[in-house]
Amino acid sequence: QVQLVESGGGLVQAGGSLRLSCSASGRTFNMLNVGWFRQAPGKEREFVAGATWSSSYVYYTDYVESVKGRFTISTDNAKNTVDLRMNSLKPEDTAVYYCAATYRSPSSTKDSYDYWGQGTQVTVSS
Repeated sequence: QVQLVESGGGLVQAGGSLRLSCSASGRTFNMLNVGWFRQAPGKEREFVAGATWSSSYVYYTDYVESVKGRFTISTDNAKNTVDLRMNSLKPEDTAVYYCAATYRSPSSTKDSYDYWGQGTQVTVSS
């Protein structure tokens, strides 16, 4: 069982930055496939970014087209977190952001993930 907890959401003006963190209780993220998803009101939950690590080596990353060049997924081994650094935020990035994990193959499909956090709200004002 993997329990995930997100933190770092909040209110920011357009063009600003936020960093979300995802922590896993009782284990490291080594060899786990981790994804960040988001869900805006009235919309489907969508894939934002995903990555897989072995120790400190990242051997898979993926991003949805709309965040490429603005968002970065990374791991902080000292804190045992998977972070999503979000720069140049836009009002359309407003959503609840979820961290998810799976031992299965890396995927951008939400049904492929077995463990989910409770979500953290990100609001970008114009």
